[in-house]
Amino acid sequence: MKKFLVGLSAVILVLLAFQTGVSADKKEKKDYMVMFDGPAKKGILQAFGVNDGNVLRDFELLDVYQIELTDKQAKGLKNHPQIKFVEENAKAKAYGQTVPYGIPQVEGTTAQDNGFSGDGVKVAVLDTGIDRSHSDLNVAGGFSAYDSGANADPYNDGSGHGTHVAGTIAAQDNNLGVLGVTPNVELYAVKVLDNQGSGTYADIAEGIEWAIQNNMDVINMSLGGSSSSSILKEYSDLAYDSGILVVAAAGNEGSFLWFDTVGYPAAYDSVVAVAAVDENNQRGSFSSVGSQVELSAPGVQILSTVPGNGYDSYNGTSMASPHVAGVAAQVWQAKPGLSNVQLRQLLRDTAEPLGAQREYGYGLVQSMDAINQ
Repeated sequence: MKKFLVGLSAVILVLLAFQTGVSADKKEKKDYMVMFDGPAKKGILQAFGVNDGNVLRDFELLDVYQIELTDKQAKGLKNHPQIKFVEENAKAKAYGQTVPYGIPQVEGTTAQDNGFSGDGVKVAVLDTGIDRSHSDLNVAGGFSAYDSGANADPYNDGSGHGTHVAGTIAAQDNNLGVLGVTPNVELYAVKVLDNQGSGTYADIAEGIEWAIQNNMDVINMSLGGSSSSSILKEYSDLAYDSGILVVAAAGNEGSFLWFDTVGYPAAYDSVVAVAAVDENNQRGSFSSVGSQVELSAPGVQILSTVPGNGYDSYNGTSMASPHVAGVAAQVWQAKPGLSNVQLRQLLRDTAEPLGAQREYGYGLVQSMDAINQ
């Protein structure tokens, strides 16, 4: 009999412990937001056992309280006719910025981690303009080769092409959107293509002239044509002779038999012609080939900024060229005593070889290797 009573006592203790645990769980308070739809707010809360100590916040513009409630209190309030909403106070977090694969591929992030983000270097983006209102871009100034209409505004980018190029160079390190190669460069919007993405060699020449007159360090031209121009060549040469590093997209004509398909101005000796590779360092099938190809950079499915605070992925040597322009700005910040000719040679010498010269040039541009050379 004594053994039975001892066993029964043990069972009762276990049951009591279980009930205590269940009771404690039921009384555990959680963080809720409650919105009223009627008067007597304090009275309703008190009726459900909510005291002032459980009210964490009383909003002003809407009849909303942040309150600590048990599950039972929350359920009761949800069923009350003068309560509009009862919601658990959900957690939120900042949307972190994405680092497009091309930025670390050219060692841009490593260079940033070592303090080289393009500070003090001026980069002119000769393109369709740049959406200056984009939260991920900091545009220092600009110029338009057009005299009137929407195209006269360098910050009106109806095409989106120039804004995308600008993001690869200089999207801000701000926990938003994407990260560019050189977030701290002085970025300039030089509109030489209209809102449909077209322009003339005269427009490009005027943009180069503006860049020379305004002491730019790097010119990026993610554009080109199939025919040469003596005057465009003269302006490209003049920019290079003035100490500017001139970078341009090689073109998207792919390969055709043994012919060189690099466009202009990239094909000029004074311009660094950039081919496109993917995340595996394979040449993009669209990327132009030829003896003029000098460097390679990521240009396949490149995520970057577009007008209206948006982001999108584009393909093209247009996307590869700004990677090189950004790397050049990082290296020039690290080695400000270099001339543009010396900088160009350094980028060649430290590029990662990828294959045939007419497809890849000297190879994949590498920022940190150039800085450490």
